[in-house]
Amino acid sequence: MNQHIILGLWPIAGVTTIGVTRENAIATIHAAIDAGIRQFDTAYSYGLQGEADERLGAVLKDLDGPTRDEIQIIGKVGQRYGEDGARVNDGNPETLVVDAENSLRRIGIRCFDTLMLHCVDEEVPIEASAWALQRLMQRGMAKRVGVCNATPEQRAAFASVVPCSAIQCPLNGLQQEPLSNEIADAKEHDCDAWVYWTLMKGLLAGKIERDHVFAEGDSRPNYPIFQGAARERAHDIVDQLKVIAADTGRSVANLSISWAVSQPGVTAALVGAHRPEQIADFASAGPLPKAVRRQVNELFATSSDSQAE
Repeated sequence: MNQHIILGLWPIAGVTTIGVTRENAIATIHAAIDAGIRQFDTAYSYGLQGEADERLGAVLKDLDGPTRDEIQIIGKVGQRYGEDGARVNDGNPETLVVDAENSLRRIGIRCFDTLMLHCVDEEVPIEASAWALQRLMQRGMAKRVGVCNATPEQRAAFASVVPCSAIQCPLNGLQQEPLSNEIADAKEHDCDAWVYWTLMKGLLAGKIERDHVFAEGDSRPNYPIFQGAARERAHDIVDQLKVIAADTGRSVANLSISWAVSQPGVTAALVGAHRPEQIADFASAGPLPKAVRRQVNELFATSSDSQAE
């Protein structure tokens, strides 16, 4: 069982990932379980009609015995779709309760292992959102609760109402700021830190070439890291990661994810996939040997220095 990897189900929802099918999505979750992954991260907003929840639920129906008992489900509420189809943050207590109830129903379970506020709603005091999650926990619909995409100050405000057991934030070698901010704060307060974007939308997987042209509808070109000099620097780093990966018998993706889970305070990495053949590449990721970690740290530190100049 790999406790360092959580399968993130956003790609399986098929909203921004092109070519997702229900058959492949379900096969991907099964492949993750077969590979020893036991934690799955979903959300009310993962799919226009809750596709991630439904597909996870379809897999859970096929499981029984010890394997089913080992599965842990992370749910998130506080984000939904507006009338224009865009995702919006909604931290109103009434909305959080309804969305949690619907998400549980779609999955076919009675209780989340961890239920999280997906995003902070700037129009709603975070204490009010935390109160709603506390009520859901008291009703037996969540074993523990947490908050995603929050500053340390927001996490503290959330924790003033109900214990904050986990956070989610981005982290990869190109974006290390959370290590000294959200992750350090979580570590200080005995809080799990689950990190996403460990492959920076595939860039740190080593399979996107410098001249790659993204398909129409792919959202990745909109991110600054995929533009101009920032992308060139990223490709320079990936070229060096390929050398380290080859020397250590890893893929670049496995190396990048393993670097993330090797960082102090990081509990596990959220990694997405939507085809079963993608699972094997990262299912064995885990903390790096000290010598390899030092080598990758130096590479990323050099990159950070050059970007600061």
